[in-house]
Amino acid sequence: MGEILAVGVTHYPPLAGRDETMTWVLKRMLENPGLPPNLRQAKNWPEPMREEWGRDDGTATAKRHRAALRECFRRVRAKIDDFRPDFVLIWGDDQYENFKEDIIPPYCVCAYDSMEVGPPPNNVWNEPTDKKFNLPGHPVAAKYLAGKLIEAGFDTAYAYRPLHHPLGHAFANAILYLDYDRAGFSWPCVPFAINCYGRRVVAQRGGLPVFVNPPSEDQLDPPSPSPKRLFDLGATTARLLSASPWRVVLMASSSWSHAFLTAKHHWLYPDLLADQTLYDALRAGNYETWRNRPLSAMEDSGQHEMLNWMCLVGALAQLERRPSETEFIPTWVLNSSKCFLIAGPPQ
Repeated sequence: MGEILAVGVTHYPPLAGRDETMTWVLKRMLENPGLPPNLRQAKNWPEPMREEWGRDDGTATAKRHRAALRECFRRVRAKIDDFRPDFVLIWGDDQYENFKEDIIPPYCVCAYDSMEVGPPPNNVWNEPTDKKFNLPGHPVAAKYLAGKLIEAGFDTAYAYRPLHHPLGHAFANAILYLDYDRAGFSWPCVPFAINCYGRRVVAQRGGLPVFVNPPSEDQLDPPSPSPKRLFDLGATTARLLSASPWRVVLMASSSWSHAFLTAKHHWLYPDLLADQTLYDALRAGNYETWRNRPLSAMEDSGQHEMLNWMCLVGALAQLERRPSETEFIPTWVLNSSKCFLIAGPPQ
């Protein structure tokens, strides 16, 4: 019988940069020509947001944020290494990287033989962009999972090689950050791509909002799979892999609500209240709160990428397991709050 370790991490792109550049998303949102004039001045922001911004455009806050994220990544990495998995399955979103106009699957198991991961430009490690780390895949397990999911009623797409991009940043960054100290990461990985951006994956290129000539309602894309469907997908994945011969890490890779997806806040800060509600339910093991959350509510709160976590929470429900460790790291100026989770097998 298989053994499962469940973990949750972030793939926050600015973490690969430097502290002084970590608020670049907020600075970009301040260029919105439709932003109410009073919100262009920090003195009119919510008080905790002003405190984080400080007198240095959030650089001191970024330094503290980075330290907290690094510590959490180290704890998760230690658990993975101690568990010694046969492979790590990563639920992550593809933001108009590998999947584009030619096909947008609701979810896709990537049965790759291997993958290349490399750092972005001007990265915190001072590594050249042509430096590549080879990451092994596990095509046998990936094909097994895709086949079993199809038999279980989930019409799952699968791929043997990338289409437009070697590996989306939801997967690549998670690995880079788990190896933040550059000790090497050799555990095989199975990317499991989720269409989290739904209506905006092509219309918004899976990225920042379009301020000039934004897409009209009829130009938006079809929606993401529902939270309930992805919760059940995660639960079924956990059930199938529990019956497999492998030791598996099930990982959700994303931050929580995103400022640049939260229109009701003029794209300036995330929905911390909505995040806190789901975090409290997660810690309490109240998983039906997650399963019953409407997609419209998640979109309203900028929680699109949390659909990756919906799969993870479904897996926890199937395993009848509460998290043993969690950490919620809120922020007003760094685009998205971060959550980390560890839920190991019974001892």
